[in-house]
Amino acid sequence: MLTTDLATILPRVLIVSRRSLRKNKFVDFVGEYHLDLIVGYGAVPVIVPRVTGVNMLLESFEPIHGVLLCEGEDIDPSLYESETTILSPEELDEIRLLHSSDTTIDKEKDIIELSLAKLCLERNIPYLGICRGSQILNVACGGTLYQDIEKEIAKNSPQVKKVSHIDYENYDGHRHLVKIVKNTPLHQWFHDSLEDDKMEIKVNSYHHQGVKRLAQRFKPMAFAPDGLIEGFYDPDSYNPEEGKFIMGLQFHPERMRKLSSNASNEFDYPGCPAAYKEFVKAVLAYQKKLNNILKVENSLKLDKDLEQRRKVIVHSFSLARNIYTIGNHYHPSEESDLKPGAEFLESNTALSLQQEKRLKQMGATVRNSSSYMEKMKLNEEREKLARVMMGKMTVEQLSDLSLFYHMMEKISSEVLDKKLQDSSSLDRSS
Repeated sequence: MLTTDLATILPRVLIVSRRSLRKNKFVDFVGEYHLDLIVGYGAVPVIVPRVTGVNMLLESFEPIHGVLLCEGEDIDPSLYESETTILSPEELDEIRLLHSSDTTIDKEKDIIELSLAKLCLERNIPYLGICRGSQILNVACGGTLYQDIEKEIAKNSPQVKKVSHIDYENYDGHRHLVKIVKNTPLHQWFHDSLEDDKMEIKVNSYHHQGVKRLAQRFKPMAFAPDGLIEGFYDPDSYNPEEGKFIMGLQFHPERMRKLSSNASNEFDYPGCPAAYKEFVKAVLAYQKKLNNILKVENSLKLDKDLEQRRKVIVHSFSLARNIYTIGNHYHPSEESDLKPGAEFLESNTALSLQQEKRLKQMGATVRNSSSYMEKMKLNEEREKLARVMMGKMTVEQLSDLSLFYHMMEKISSEVLDKKLQDSSSLDRSS
C-alpha cells in the first residue's frame, strides 16, 4: 500500500513540539519514544511546531482525531495561580538556578497547548497528557500546580516519605515508587505486576512541578509517597472502545525500559505501553465516529430555499453562542434572530450526532429562547428592586449587610476547601 494511502486512512494525533536553543538557533523536537508508540499502535503523529502564530492556524490541522501533549518548560504560573505565591523571591531564585532548563516560560507553547486541550474537552477528542501534558490538562480544567515540589511539599514531609521526582544525572534510569488507586485504568493495566496487594510500582519521572489542586472532573489514579498525584483521568470520558479518553500521567511510562542495551524495547512492566495502546484505540474509534458523521453530511444536498433556511438557522445559533459566551450584552434586534434556532429545536426534526454535540457545546442556549429572554428580564427587574430597596437603607444597615455576606463567603470557602481536602484524603487512603 502506498504511503499516501496510509496517511489517508490512519487517524491523526497532534503533538506539539518543544523548542530548544542549539548553536544559537532554535530547534523544535518531540521525544522519539512517543512517536514510536503512536505509530506502532496504528496512528499517524502530526507534529504541531511551536511557532508564533500557530495558535491561530489550528483549524488547518483538521481533522484532529487525538492529541498527545508531553514534555516542555514550566507553565506560566499566571495561568493557574490567582493568589500570590507562597514562595519567597529568594526561593524562586533558587528554583530558577537549580532547574534552569525548565523554568524559562514558553508562553507561545502554553497558548497552543491550552487551546488544543480545551478543544479536546469541548469535542471529546481523545487526549493523553504525559508529564507537562498532564499539568496542561489540569490547568485547562481549572486546577492548580505546585511551582516547586521540593519547596512546597518535600520540606513539610517526613523523611520516610520524601521522594526524588527528578534526577538530572540519571534521566531514563531514575525510578520512584507510586501507589496505584484501585479500580482505575492504571490498576487494570498494571494488575499482573502488582505484588501482594501492595498496589505499588516504580516509575520514571522528570519534573519539579506537579498537581496541587486537581480539577473537579478528574479522579486520581496514582500517588507518590509524598502525596503528589502521579496520574488522573476523567471517569465520564473514559471508554476507549467508544472513542473516549481524557487522561494525564505525571510519570513517563514510555521511558520505563530495561537499561540493558540488548533490551531497549523491553519495558519494566507489561502495562507500561498500555496508556498509548488504549489512547490509540480511542483515537481509532473517534475517527470512525467522525467519518460516519461526515459520510451522512456529504450525502445531503440542499436546494436554494433549504440552503437559505440553513444559513438563517446557523446565524441564529451563532448569535446564541455569542450570547452564551459573553453574557447579557446583546442587542434587542438579535432576539428575533434567535427565533429560527428555537423553532428548529422545537420541531420534530431528527438531529445527527454532530448536531447534538454542537448543541451541547453551546450549552443548548436556545432550546427555548422566549423562556431564556423572560428569565433575563426577570433578573433585571429583581436587580432594579434590590437597588431601590438598598437605596432606602441607612449606611449602618448597608455596612451590616455587606459584612454578613463577606462572612458567608468566607465560611463557604472554608467549608468547600475542607470538603475537597477530605475527598482527596479518602481517595489516597482507598
